Amino acid sequence: MANSKFEYVRNFEQADHLLPNTWIVVRIDGRGFTKMCARYGFEKPNDRRALDVMNAAAKAVVTDLPEIVIAYGVSDEYSFVFHKTCTLFERRESKLVSTIVSTFTANYVHKWSTYFPDMPLASPLPTFDGRAVCYPTVQNLRDYMSWRQADCHINNLYNTSFWALVKLGGQDNKEAEKTLAGTLAADKNEILFSKFKINYNNEPEIFRKGSVVFRDYELVEPESHNTTTESIDAISMPVEQSKSQAEKDKKRRAKARVVVEFLDIIKDEFWDKRPWILSNKPGKVPKEV
Repeated sequence: MANSKFEYVRNFEQADHLLPNTWIVVRIDGRGFTKMCARYGFEKPNDRRALDVMNAAAKAVVTDLPEIVIAYGVSDEYSFVFHKTCTLFERRESKLVSTIVSTFTANYVHKWSTYFPDMPLASPLPTFDGRAVCYPTVQNLRDYMSWRQADCHINNLYNTSFWALVKLGGQDNKEAEKTLAGTLAADKNEILFSKFKINYNNEPEIFRKGSVVFRDYELVEPESHNTTTESIDAISMPVEQSKSQAEKDKKRRAKARVVVEFLDIIKDEFWDKRPWILSNKPGKVPKEV
């Protein structure tokens, strides 16, 4: 392509490469979803249809991008994790974030009618924003994921209690806020059970734990491999692979079944039984699918 006198504008472009050998988390959030919830009459404190369309869009993103090792979602947010060996788009932040946001938004709008058949979308259409953060170690990454799931539990317990007071207890919003002010988790559980006979532990796990999206392989017994943080950091380090082997692994990941589960990702068990998530090495296809 011939140069022109206008090409100097390329000098204004700034490098936005993310740190090498780090886990990349692209987190997206719905824009103006409080108004959207009101516009489409989402159920309080949780609308299963709204969560299902979020999960369907996230599943499509993980399926489309084999470089993503796991994703976690709650409410109108989702976090997508790229392995530290990821070189997609040369680890350019703008391209990674824009790809996740645009792919997620497109699938969200496309799949909306499946879960809301009687509520066609109208302008303004739902949109999402995103950001990328790099985490150097497995412990950092797991602490981030634990933070999001702990936040899910805290917010859901509050919202469940709040809307029980409003819907079942006859309080208005300000009265419910005053009732819950300064309460601990045990207090909220007591309010739910003593006043409304609601056992919070019996609430659907999707509400209490959020949604985890990953490629499903055969579970591994923790005793069969080293599960210490140091060993996991070691196996997640970039390993030189031939081009053919790298392509083979990529195809295996692309063919793996992507699942949406509602599991505890704070405890070690989830990670110990699924070492392929952190190692980025495809596991064995489950015997029963």
